[in-house]
Amino acid sequence: MTAIDGSSPRAENPAGLRHGAVTAVVCLALAAVVAAMSSLNVALPDIARSTHASQTQLEWVIDAYSLVFAALLLPAGAIGDRYGRRRALIIGLAIFGVGSLLAMFVGGANELIALRAVIGMGASLVMPATLSTITSTFPPTQRTRAVSIWAGVAGGAAVLGLLCSGTLLEFWSWRSVFGLNVVLAAMALIGTFRVVPESADKNAPKLDRGGAALAVIALVALVFSIIEAPTAGWVSARTLLGIAAGIVVLALFVAYELRQPNPMLDPRIFTNRRLSAGSSSIFIQFFAFFGFIFVMLQYLQLVRGDSAIVSAVSMLPMAAGMMPSARVSPLLVARLGARAVCVAGLVLIAGGLVILAQLDAGTTYWLIVAGLLPLGIGMGMAMTPATSAITEALPASRQGVGSAMNDLSREVGGALGIAVIGSVLAGVYSSHLSIPGAPAALVDKAKESLAVATHLGAQATHAAHGAFLDGLHLALLVAAGAAVLAAVCVSLLLRRSGAEHGAQEAETVSVRVPPPSLPADSSAVRR
Repeated sequence: MTAIDGSSPRAENPAGLRHGAVTAVVCLALAAVVAAMSSLNVALPDIARSTHASQTQLEWVIDAYSLVFAALLLPAGAIGDRYGRRRALIIGLAIFGVGSLLAMFVGGANELIALRAVIGMGASLVMPATLSTITSTFPPTQRTRAVSIWAGVAGGAAVLGLLCSGTLLEFWSWRSVFGLNVVLAAMALIGTFRVVPESADKNAPKLDRGGAALAVIALVALVFSIIEAPTAGWVSARTLLGIAAGIVVLALFVAYELRQPNPMLDPRIFTNRRLSAGSSSIFIQFFAFFGFIFVMLQYLQLVRGDSAIVSAVSMLPMAAGMMPSARVSPLLVARLGARAVCVAGLVLIAGGLVILAQLDAGTTYWLIVAGLLPLGIGMGMAMTPATSAITEALPASRQGVGSAMNDLSREVGGALGIAVIGSVLAGVYSSHLSIPGAPAALVDKAKESLAVATHLGAQATHAAHGAFLDGLHLALLVAAGAAVLAAVCVSLLLRRSGAEHGAQEAETVSVRVPPPSLPADSSAVRR
């Protein structure tokens, strides 16, 4: 049995690891938690009909997982670093699997939301352990390739999860999607016990509980206020005060962390321009991606009338563009530079979303393909150099910083994307829905969600389709605007020459890395 301080022969001799097997297992665990963020989207119409969930509750069914996942990511990573990444992976997969098993038997939307939060808690332990296992135990010659595979799985698993879920829904109910989670978690657990080495930092400082609490409060306040805004009103006191409270607590978090000797997240890390550029790019990519998935699958099933499997297959052009471009991206970076490739990828994402914002009830599938291909190619182009920019911006002694920031940017971006884009859709849908001559009670019922409205008669269905499309158009344009803004920010952050980058990064590292005579464990992000 290997010790959790990583002192065993197996941990000290990374070259002796079965790198292919370890990569396969951690990527399977990664695929399980990433797919869980998107796979349930294809089941939303079935969930709405079965549980009578409102549009806001449907957002919570998706975002309860993402919110808890994102909020606990840094403290969970710190626990893994201190007590063992393999141990964290095992506990996280167990929570993820048991929560998914229980979710198969619930009957109400609120119970489902609560269990999605539990599943997110398990995922928060799993994801940082996957990348940090690679960066802490693989030698540099193996690490670059493994990180590239990791990044490809992180992007492609979301689409493949949709396809698997769509297939399951052809034969069973939405509960089968959670059964898929159970199977993947069990397989990853067996693999972890067999091949994943233990690694930990025995000198890791104690968990920054104050910073963790402030981060959780800030994120929950922001996401809760945004998701509930269509119901409470965007300019209502509850919404404005909630968003303001989230921003204030976020400011307190920054001030608190600046004063800590061992902060969970040191805000000074963002003075590293490469890391800031990579984090910004990843954040917006997944803001747009998961927000898009949330609204698009409802459009395909409830407006176009496609089945679950047809809806999932309809998304494959995005994966067909994403995976090859992710593999080619390092070659493009070597030839053109990270700045050009990242910016081009973000612009392609924006272009794809603008095309998809033209959808209506009679749109041909070829217009959908015309939007999905640049969206997928852009994601693949931008994702790998952004991940590399984060992990390569810091020396080997601070690789925990890179993997934490990559995970955090991805999950917070996804959670806020679902909240913002979903709330824009819900707000426009509710305000634009009008059914002339219909009783007020029927109109109120139709406003709950499009899935509910489609069962209230032809007139209600037609009106609901129009209101939903109005919301879809604005939501996708908001996502496209965010991608354009990110392209501008990344271009500005990476505008300096390579020499200037190196000088600035050396200066940043010299401030935070301990002298050689001390243990090099003082990471700006404690994972």
